[in-house]
This record gives sequence, structure tokens and C-alpha cells, in this order.
Amino acid sequence: MTLLSSERSAGEKPDKPLAADGRVYGWQTPPIETAPPAVSTAGQEAIDLAAKAGLHLDPWQQHVLRVAMGEKPDGDWSAAEVCVNIPRQNGKGAIIEARVLWGLFIGGEQGILVSAHEFKTTMNTMKRIERLIRGCPDMHKRVKAYHKTVGREGIELHDGREVRYVARSRGSGRGFTAATVIFDECMICGDDAVGALVPTTDAVDNSQLWYLGSAGIGSLSQQMGRLRRRALAALEAGEPDPVLAYMEWSVNPHVAECPPGCTEHDDIASVESLLKANPAVGYRLQVEKSMHRRLTMGDTLYARERLGVGEYPSDVAETWQVIGEEAWRALAAAESAPSDPVAFAIDMTPERSHAAIGVAGEWRGGTHVEVVDHRPGTGWILDRAADLHEKWKPRCWVIDGGGPAGSLIADLEERLGVTVVQPKAREVAGACGQFYDAVTEQALSHLDQAPLATALAGAQKRPLGDAWAWARRIVSVDISPVVAVTLAKWGLGCEVEESEEAPNLW
Repeated sequence: MTLLSSERSAGEKPDKPLAADGRVYGWQTPPIETAPPAVSTAGQEAIDLAAKAGLHLDPWQQHVLRVAMGEKPDGDWSAAEVCVNIPRQNGKGAIIEARVLWGLFIGGEQGILVSAHEFKTTMNTMKRIERLIRGCPDMHKRVKAYHKTVGREGIELHDGREVRYVARSRGSGRGFTAATVIFDECMICGDDAVGALVPTTDAVDNSQLWYLGSAGIGSLSQQMGRLRRRALAALEAGEPDPVLAYMEWSVNPHVAECPPGCTEHDDIASVESLLKANPAVGYRLQVEKSMHRRLTMGDTLYARERLGVGEYPSDVAETWQVIGEEAWRALAAAESAPSDPVAFAIDMTPERSHAAIGVAGEWRGGTHVEVVDHRPGTGWILDRAADLHEKWKPRCWVIDGGGPAGSLIADLEERLGVTVVQPKAREVAGACGQFYDAVTEQALSHLDQAPLATALAGAQKRPLGDAWAWARRIVSVDISPVVAVTLAKWGLGCEVEESEEAPNLW
């Protein structure tokens, strides 16, 4: 079997375009693929074991496993690193499940670590793997325990083999030793996670690192960007990367400079592009429904989320443009907590897709800031704010009336019986400057929360008069957590007017 292929041209047809019953299928092998040479593969063992557990893999999923689990003549992995870059909802989770089952029950791997950007994604993977094992008596009888204690989530066999599920953070995985580490949602994966988890495999012979995710979203896709650059460089040179197997389902869209009839690029509005980027078409994705998503999301989001057209940082220095990562991480303190008086603030994304509540309070001569809550949507905010107001009796609530969260002000005031503080534009700029100064002067502490770090990594400055305010570098970045804590910190020192209808409760 030849494991190295080159990038297909835009006009090449998919492997299985049309079945006898007229069903259309997506490309079952990726438009972009490179891998070191191999003489054999353990992928078929993983495919057969998954089927025994009731997990029947699509042809493309089987292809990934055969390529990724290729072996050299001495039996070691031909690819110590594997990256699968594929649009969402195609079924990459099944690949993770099959790979974990093989490592536990066939491969003899003593330690497997699985992580994702959001821990709930990791826990969903754990539940699916547990369900597969419990449904197969031959596997289930070899399990000593299904650990579900917080911080100890995983599956342990009687012979000591184990898979652990860990949150992705600066410290996750430190102290562990693993034969395989799997990074899910790798489109959001930076140096902290890589630095914490990758070295866990260094003392293990024949270890393997897996990275799975969808199209890059700019500065947050540091590791995916590195892997992709290596793969494209290998294809350009005509020589495989010595340790990387890279598979990507995506299109190369037309640009403004394309001449009429261009065949070097793809039309994002075509069915052919959908098939090229989505191998699950014909299995779990429908052509008509998928094409309609372009009407819902617009061309840019559709191209990224369904056609795999990503944005990748060309250099790691592009991230953390306003506040340096090292400076921010240095202020993390596990025991940090706000003391009275406290101030709360609310912010949300322009699309109203996510919102955040931040708090600030004094701590050891400086200021503690914290993201109290950060969730999708907006329907949860008023109830959560009422609970926090009842518990903490804050000196004020702050919302930028000119921002997306300004629509909440009237309802929040009615619900809480207070006057929400609305900073003017110059005060918003002042709040950002105060926040920045507190970091540089080391007069601020935080809990190293992922939503806040992610927001800072994807934030940049926008001019506001002679000063600046927070702005998103790309549309997919959610900076509401950092805006919320910035306004909350400002709220500690702002003037607060008491309402006649609702006297000061604190």
C-alpha cells in the first residue's frame, strides 16, 4: 500500500461519487495527504476491533487509521505524529474511539491521554468509549474500573493499562507518562497545551501524538498551523515529513485574480466543493441541507466550517499581541479571590453567540479578576446575574451601553432594582488602559482560566480617540471574557448612583 500521496487538483473526482442507488458520496481520501513510507499497518486491527464493539467505520475513517497506524520494518510507527484536519460533523470522534480501543486492548499501551479545548468534549468522548466497551463482553470483563471522580476521569484495565481524560491547560498532563496523546479540537491548541502534554511521551518507546480538528481560526490555531506548514512543505519538496502523517479535507477557493474558467481553484457554491471537503456526505451529511448552510452562515463562515478553508498563523508571535502570554501567566495565583467590595460586568459577542460575566475585587493590595460565567447564548444571563447579586451584593454592575450587551441594561435594572453603570467611550478606553497598567505593574491576579487566556490570545487593540479599546483579531474569536473583567475592574473605582426606587443594598 502506498501511503504517500500528493495534493489533488481541484478538478479530480472523488473516490466514490455515486452509488448504484443514486446516493452521492464525499471524497473518501483527502485532497491533501502526506505520510512517511510504511511496510505494514496496525490500522486494520483497529478497524476490526471497533467493529467488534459495534463501531462500524466509514471508508474514509478506515483510510485515516490505515495511514496513521503505518509501521516501519522494525514494527515502530512510521508516523510518530498524526494530524487529521476535517470540517465539523464528519465523524472524527469515531477515529479517536477506534484508536483508544486499539491502544487499550491490542496495542499494549500503558498510558493514553485524551484532551480537548473544552473538557465537556473530552467527557463526551469518554462516555462513548465506555458505552462501546460495556457493549462488548470480551472488553468489559478486562476493565478494572471506570473512573469518574473529578480529576481522575478515565478507564483502567486489570493489567494496568489506562486511558485518562484531561482538561487542556498549562498544567494538564504534567506528571503523567503516556504512550499516546490525543489532542481533539486541535484548531484551538497553543503552546501551553503542547508544552504540558507532548513531553509525557518522551520516555516511551514508539509513542504517538494525534491532533484532530477542523479548519484553523487564526491565532488560536498555533499547533495546527505548524503541522500544516510542515505537510505543505513536504508536498512541495516531494519528500514526506520524516515523522508526520497529515490528512486534510478542504477546498482551495477561487480568488479575485482567477481568470474565467479557472480550474486551479474551487467554487465554494458548488456541490463538488462540498464533496471534496466532506467525506461524510452520503453517510451522515446530506447534500441539500449542507448547501443550505451557506445561506445561513454566509460565504466566509460556510467556507471555514463546511469546506475546511482555514486561517492559520504564519508565526507564533502573531498571538498575544496586546499583553504577552508570559506576563499574563506570571500573574496567575490559585488562591487568588476577590474581597469586598466587588463589581460585576457583562459583555457579549456582536453575534450574541456567547456572553461572559466578570468580577473584580481587591486582593493583597491589588485587584483580582475572574470570569464568573461564560456560556453560549444570552438567555441565561439575567437569572445568573440575579443569583450573583443576591449572594455578593456588589457595589455596581457595569455594561458598555454602546456594545452588544447594551440591550440587556433595561431588563437587568428591572430584575435587580439597581442602576447599571454605563461607561462613556473615554471611560472604556480608560478601563482598558487601567487593566493593561495593572498587568505590567503586577498589580493584578487571576486564576489562569482558559476562556480569559483564549480571549487575550485572540485580542488586539482598536483606536478609541487617543487611546484604545479591546477588539477581536478575527470574527471567530470571543473576547467577551476579557472585556467583562476589564469593565469589572473599572467598576471598582467608578462613581455609583443610588436609585430612589431601590436604595443601595450594600
